[in-house]
Parts: sequence; structure tokens; C-alpha cells
Amino acid sequence: MAGQTYELQGYTIALDKVVFITRIFEAEDGEGYQFNIRFTGDLRLAPRFPTRPEAELQRSLLCKALNEI
Repeated sequence: MAGQTYELQGYTIALDKVVFITRIFEAEDGEGYQFNIRFTGDLRLAPRFPTRPEAELQRSLLCKALNEI
């Protein structure tokens, strides 16, 4: 099961439960950048990052992990 999970900001994500990932956008009130991860069961995780390059890196690594399952 370790190959089917992904760690992001202290959360362990079950990759087989991810439904979609949004694009990167600026968070409200200038709190950096974020993207949303939607899971089955209408659960959402919205990790925020201080810079756009960091958000792009984390999103691309998550997408890569999803492509490998």
C-alpha cells in the first residue's frame, strides 16, 4: 500500500481516492498559491504554498505519482 499513498504537507493521500486536481491559482487574501484535490465522497484538500514555483512543483509531483498507479 505504500506505493499507493503520497505525502503532502503532513497529509497522507490515498492516490486511488483522488478524483481530480485543479489548476494552480492565487489563494484568497494574498495567502500564496494553492490547488485543490478532490476525493471520492466529496472531500476536498486545498494545500497552500508561499510561492507559485513551489505549488507547481508539488502539483506536478502529485500528478506524476497518480500516473504511476
